[in-house]
Amino acid sequence: MEYFLQLFFGGLSRGSVYALIALGYTMVYGIIELINFAHGEIYMIGAFMGLIVAGVLTALGWPALSILAIALVVSVLYSAAYGYTVEKIAYKPLRSAPRLAPLISAIGMSILLQNYIMLAQTPDFLPFPRLIPELAFMEPVSNYLGTSDMFIIVTSLVVMVALTLFIKFTRMGKAMRATAQNRKMAMLVGVNVDQVISVTFIIGSSLAAVGGVLIAAHVGQINFAIGFLAGIKAFTAAVLGGIGSIPGAVLGGLVLGWTESFATGYVSSDYEDVFAFLLLVVILIFRPAGLLGKQRAQKV
Repeated sequence: MEYFLQLFFGGLSRGSVYALIALGYTMVYGIIELINFAHGEIYMIGAFMGLIVAGVLTALGWPALSILAIALVVSVLYSAAYGYTVEKIAYKPLRSAPRLAPLISAIGMSILLQNYIMLAQTPDFLPFPRLIPELAFMEPVSNYLGTSDMFIIVTSLVVMVALTLFIKFTRMGKAMRATAQNRKMAMLVGVNVDQVISVTFIIGSSLAAVGGVLIAAHVGQINFAIGFLAGIKAFTAAVLGGIGSIPGAVLGGLVLGWTESFATGYVSSDYEDVFAFLLLVVILIFRPAGLLGKQRAQKV
């Protein structure tokens, strides 16, 4: 039972990070029906900015939790600026272009950002400070729930609840929902669609940055390629839950995290990715719209 709980909470921690990144994919798709394949690189850039901030503050002798809090804030702001810039450069000029053009632009931006960070930093793995200290009250459950796992789960939960409240109750959140439902009608009633799209990219990039710093602090190392695999997994989670559905992105991330965790624990770590993508194939065969997605009526 203890081993099962260890795998359960490990999967919950991993799935929470997948969900944070998947939310960026599903929000952008819900608004402009674009798969932002550069989103994984935004996650990676957030992690690198967290490393830079952590390195400087660690050298100055700051306490670990203060370093983590500041690293999160700076990484969120930095990644949000990157997300905003990527949208303006790579996607906005192609908004009325054929569907394939922005998709190719997204892949090109992903490769550009990945190689830019490789040249600006290093192709090697870099150590990331473990900024989450062990807590005394966690000792009774430390065999199956580590402090860093708990911190990731709680932080992710707070961020997701805040996002839900923002979308449901704020003026911008209502504008985002209106734009997702019908962009032309939203423009007719006075919604600034360009602003909504920019805010969507900013929010999605911020969520990815939070995930990047949390998982880097948990694992203890990063390199320029971490965004590619994380982006693919998060995209899988978004499709699994139902692309365009915010609850679906969260559910898909959690299901994917648990699938990988239990596959690693009970089968082999070599088959971790196999089981994850096999689950996706099975879901799409029997429910093409995803777990919480809705089938769209075909217009004829």
